[in-house]
Amino acid sequence: MSKFLPQKKKLLEEVYEKAKNEAIETSFNGIAKHLERSLKDDYSVNLTYKSFETYYQTIVEKEKDYNIKRAILDDLCKYIEYDNFVNYCMEWKTIEYAINHTVSKIVINIVNKPVISWSSAVKNGFGFVEFTFIFLLLTGSVAFSNSRKESLDAKDIWMGLLGGQLDIDKKYMYWNGERYIATDSANLGRQFKVIAMQKDDFKDLKKITQPDTLTIENAMGKVWYDKSDNKVEFFTSFGKHPKNEKALKDVSERILENYAGENAEP
Repeated sequence: MSKFLPQKKKLLEEVYEKAKNEAIETSFNGIAKHLERSLKDDYSVNLTYKSFETYYQTIVEKEKDYNIKRAILDDLCKYIEYDNFVNYCMEWKTIEYAINHTVSKIVINIVNKPVISWSSAVKNGFGFVEFTFIFLLLTGSVAFSNSRKESLDAKDIWMGLLGGQLDIDKKYMYWNGERYIATDSANLGRQFKVIAMQKDDFKDLKKITQPDTLTIENAMGKVWYDKSDNKVEFFTSFGKHPKNEKALKDVSERILENYAGENAEP
């Protein structure tokens, strides 16, 4: 397996899915041609539909690597609203996808504690980046949860391997509906309100997307909420609501009983 093959595969899948949802035509060629026009009109990117077809057939369908220039990867990431390929690779869903894709191709032996056979990993083309993250997962250094909390140390390692800039050191951020995303650009269009980087909010403030898991035992003193238009949203930190800028309130037993757990909105 070549370096970043899973990440490129997921990127092409997401780009194709977005183009498919936007295009009028339903054939692969029709969707790829829509993507070509969109990239040219909206991002001044000259990527022919034939080139995308080659990338997709080789990487997604055949699961073989193909040398895509970094600039093209960055442009494709912008199409699905990421700053660049490094920023895209930092997305936890992408990391989970890459790990799952890689783990399916190696043998993990369990002897008292998880042990990865390095010779088996190398034989299957297991890259150093992927091995590092599997190691971090097995040793508990990285944890995935509903609120997407992550170890900053693990993130530092990942960014170091990519040779990129740590997100928290970027100048700006914007709310994507669930969490703040870092960016170096002060203007991402009218659909995003870009603000100056606020490190505490960037690290800690996330929307809880599964309020049905909240209980008095696990939420009191750890969860904050906003109630607007008779709708309650839960967050992982105090501060202001990212959209309406109202001060978030400490969650109460009454709010949890009425709007969380089995009474949470679907």
